[in-house]
Amino acid sequence: MPPKEQTNARHTSKVSRWDQHGREHVVRVRRTGIQRTIRCDTCGWRKGAQFLPWLKAEEHLAEAHQATVDPTAA
Repeated sequence: MPPKEQTNARHTSKVSRWDQHGREHVVRVRRTGIQRTIRCDTCGWRKGAQFLPWLKAEEHLAEAHQATVDPTAA
């Protein structure tokens, strides 16, 4: 019997930034096929983004929450 193919596999990643008060804000990027949806855990904002979803997530965090501190930066 051939192995089952995964259809509609969903992959999620996240973009985290901290604001000037030390609060973490997270935008999750969910991929289903070629479609990507970005959603903010803080305010519920959501948007479809086929291209550059991580850049759009960073822009939302900076504009809506003034969260610009990257936790991965040394």
